[in-house]
Amino acid sequence: MTGDELVEMLAALANPIRLRILAQLAGGRDYVSQLAREIGVSRPLLHMHLRKLESAGLIVGSLELSDDGKAMKYYEVTDFQLRLNASAIAEAARTLTTPDLEK
Repeated sequence: MTGDELVEMLAALANPIRLRILAQLAGGRDYVSQLAREIGVSRPLLHMHLRKLESAGLIVGSLELSDDGKAMKYYEVTDFQLRLNASAIAEAARTLTTPDLEK
């Protein structure tokens, strides 16, 4: 994992709503409307969080048609694994391409 990928993944995980979304999806794939009800957030807010999780490679979405012909977006957790220790962080940091904001 590159430093940029690690930063994006950690940023995606650093939000309680996104953690709840991942926890819910860990039980199996779900569609947007049902997921919004289960998490207790509006669909527009849910979509914002889903985009962040998908961009980080933590979930994947697919569009499907219901029996009545309605388009439904389903999401599921990807097969990701995150193991952090000092040497993994040091290795990832060497590949960072984002500018250092501390300067």
